[in-house]
Amino acid sequence: MRYSIVSLLVFVFMLSATPAFPSYGGNIDIEIISDNGGIFSTIPHKNYRTGGTQITKTYLEARKGENYSILIRNNTPDRVGVVIAVDGRNIITGKKSLLNNNEMMYIVAPYSTTKLEGWRTDQDTVHRFYFTDTKDSYSVRTFGDTSAMGVIAVSAFREKERHELRYEGKIQKEKAPAPSAGAPARESAKRYESDAAGTGFGDEKYAPVTKVEFEPEGTPFKKILVKYEWREFLCRKGLLKCYSEERNRLWNEAEYAPYPPGYSYR
Repeated sequence: MRYSIVSLLVFVFMLSATPAFPSYGGNIDIEIISDNGGIFSTIPHKNYRTGGTQITKTYLEARKGENYSILIRNNTPDRVGVVIAVDGRNIITGKKSLLNNNEMMYIVAPYSTTKLEGWRTDQDTVHRFYFTDTKDSYSVRTFGDTSAMGVIAVSAFREKERHELRYEGKIQKEKAPAPSAGAPARESAKRYESDAAGTGFGDEKYAPVTKVEFEPEGTPFKKILVKYEWREFLCRKGLLKCYSEERNRLWNEAEYAPYPPGYSYR
């Protein structure tokens, strides 16, 4: 019997423990974690429901040049499919993402955690995510696309039916073909002088996956959108309190007279 392989990939290893980084809540949680072990500052923005989809929006302080990973935690008893887009591009295919159920997606097993570290270029390889300027981002250098710059987006789908694993063998290793407009896009990257944050195409890393059958429901039950910005942008928008308030010499005086320097008192 011939089985069709639905267009998704399962991340075949799970983390046994997760660091204590801020969580975004709900049945599916995500955390953006640094290779340096530091905590990225996060600022809740909105949490609302549209139809059957819960939507969470959060700001995150990016740190230039730092590698990061997307940690997905499935707190449900079922497999969940997640479409993930960074700067508007699907992290598996590089194609423009609308976060729909017909896109390539990762599968997260019940009550487990998956760490996604980069752009997938074949079944065994990813290239690391790192925070960089817009003109150096993968989305701009490869596709000339700034339509969703600075956004990490996750769309989570429940499974219509349960399926057993149909295929565990290796698929012939192939490098992802370069997009037809890739070279012109790289040349046009010089036009993007914005110093806003984007995500680069970093070092290669071994990260094997296996294809499985999975039929997602038509509507995601949750979407998580993380808008990452440099600290100065967040300060400028008033989302972070970055400067101490100036004291007024005549208004903010101390309540009592201070002791003179070197004064000895009992």
